[in-house]
Amino acid sequence: MDMEKVVDLRSALELLKNVPGQLIETNEPVDPHAELSGVYRYIGAGGTVKRPTKIGPAMVFNRVKGHDDARVLIGLLASRERVALMLNTKPDRLGFLLNEAVKNPIDPIVVSNDHVKAQEIVHYADDPGFDIRKLIPAPTNTEEDAGPYVTMGMCYASDPETGESDITIHRLCLQSKDEMSMYFVPGARHLGVFREKAEKAGKPLPISISIGVDPAIEIAACFEPPTTPLGFNELSIAGAIRNQAVELASCLTINEKAIANAEYVIEGELIPGKRVREDQNTNTGKAMPEFPGYTGPAIAELPVIKVKAVTHRTNPIMQTVIGPSEEHVNMAGIPTEASILQMVERAMPGRLLNVYAHPSGGGKYMAVLQFKKSQPSDEGRQRQAALLAFSAFSELKHIMIVDEDVDPFDSNDVMWALNTRYQGDVDTVFLPGVRCHPLDPSQDPAYNPALKDKGISCKTIFDCTVPYHLKDKFKRAEFKEVDPRRFAPELFE
Repeated sequence: MDMEKVVDLRSALELLKNVPGQLIETNEPVDPHAELSGVYRYIGAGGTVKRPTKIGPAMVFNRVKGHDDARVLIGLLASRERVALMLNTKPDRLGFLLNEAVKNPIDPIVVSNDHVKAQEIVHYADDPGFDIRKLIPAPTNTEEDAGPYVTMGMCYASDPETGESDITIHRLCLQSKDEMSMYFVPGARHLGVFREKAEKAGKPLPISISIGVDPAIEIAACFEPPTTPLGFNELSIAGAIRNQAVELASCLTINEKAIANAEYVIEGELIPGKRVREDQNTNTGKAMPEFPGYTGPAIAELPVIKVKAVTHRTNPIMQTVIGPSEEHVNMAGIPTEASILQMVERAMPGRLLNVYAHPSGGGKYMAVLQFKKSQPSDEGRQRQAALLAFSAFSELKHIMIVDEDVDPFDSNDVMWALNTRYQGDVDTVFLPGVRCHPLDPSQDPAYNPALKDKGISCKTIFDCTVPYHLKDKFKRAEFKEVDPRRFAPELFE
């Protein structure tokens, strides 16, 4: 299938059907409450999910209990190889692809509502029996979750003062037949700013939530400042990846746009001044599993979306994700890699060869930088590159720097560098008291009394590069170059 034909979720799935080992379907009935995620934990969740788990195929559940006309897809982006396949590049070049896309954005366009696939079937909130919990097969990741969550919803809203729009992914819990709670990371960007402006003015903020879209949009939506400053619409990055503008359609009940070829669209408004306890229906004290591998605590007061309508395709596909999974690693990590590449290349061209946002940090907390020292004056620049990486992505906690002969995507190779090219007392740089991310339970004054607030951390650089003047003494053993296909052709088909 021609990669240019991937324009929505269904065409992406058609592509994967032609590649062995990338997509499986099951007709076995599954309960969306805890069971669906429990199954995929073994099939292909990967990431920071509790072991045993592994990286495996995406999975479609065709028979979801309580939802006769819908299917649920999980794990679409839970493999770097699969993401590269869907974005038409190589796994180790994904950061570079996104970096180029940021530099050459293509703005989204608005299409006529005449034949919008996302609006084939319409349910209005004032219809008899309207209930988002029955319309949307949103899974519950664990048995102690606060409720069913929309985890792959592309939230789209606009600045009430400037009209500039943006798209991000948030934690959305279905709270009642027409209400959802929305979690904003403290100090978060874009949509949080829009909401605060609207609330200050005492006005509701229209918001659309598009579920089941082109994977290029899902990756692009995860960029952060400073790479995409306030007012930068990440849909333009997805447009650049595809070399084709993302198509938006006007919503039916609110003054906002949504992704025209989405599987589902939820239309609603963030209500000013209204708050809800995230676990009001379960009282578990828990929200859902988050990317660091722990279940996040339920938040006492969250903003509320009042749902006005749900529209969807015929026989829609609900897309979901396990929070601490390889899927999150790729969504958060690949934009992180692009942001670091962009900032370091601008400051010191040609020295940073690649970046890997490592799965153990959920794509946010840890990065491996592959750095090349070519002359004596490059010594020390590797640490400058790490400082720039912290600036490029504020939620980074740990950076490991390796030489050009170490594969940053191979954890064993990185650990080899740590063991043979690193001395803790001279190759560790501590940056205490720097703002990071509140979902890491160690970033808390209860863990370290020196921390002034939750979400502050000691950021650390592990410099596993050889000092330039000693490079000759650290050459890896050289093996004869041969063509192994002569001897084991079946392994290279």
